[in-house]
Amino acid sequence: MNEQLPYFYETEVEWTEARKGEMRSPDLPTMEVAAPPEFKGHEGLWTPEHLYVASVNLCFMTTFLAIAELSKLEFASFTCKANGKLEKIEGQGFKMTEVILYPKLAIRHSRDVDRANRILEKTEANCLISNSINTVVKLEPEITFENLKGSATA
Repeated sequence: MNEQLPYFYETEVEWTEARKGEMRSPDLPTMEVAAPPEFKGHEGLWTPEHLYVASVNLCFMTTFLAIAELSKLEFASFTCKANGKLEKIEGQGFKMTEVILYPKLAIRHSRDVDRANRILEKTEANCLISNSINTVVKLEPEITFENLKGSATA
């Protein structure tokens, strides 16, 4: 691993129609994204809410894989379901208040049950997304003006 911190990860979204858009990142496939149906969005598309929960779940998996490898835990399979709870909090608006992870791990040796549980607990404690979900978000807008005859920068 290259220790030249910090690392940066870039994404871009572009509105396409209604409450729908495209999300992209350099060297990654484009994804169609939208607001969920509960917020006048679209069914069958990735939403911010799904991506939030998926980020926690994916980070849990990749953290588990790294810790299991370092711990030399022999396992046959790993899956993890995640459920996120969105609530409206008075004075704060909508907030993802909870993400519950349901990992299913099949280990190769019965003697590793306790160790596997400790590794899963260590994974939860060290997942960088779980540890970062109160990240500061900063806004640096750029606004332009476009009229019928062309566009001009504001």
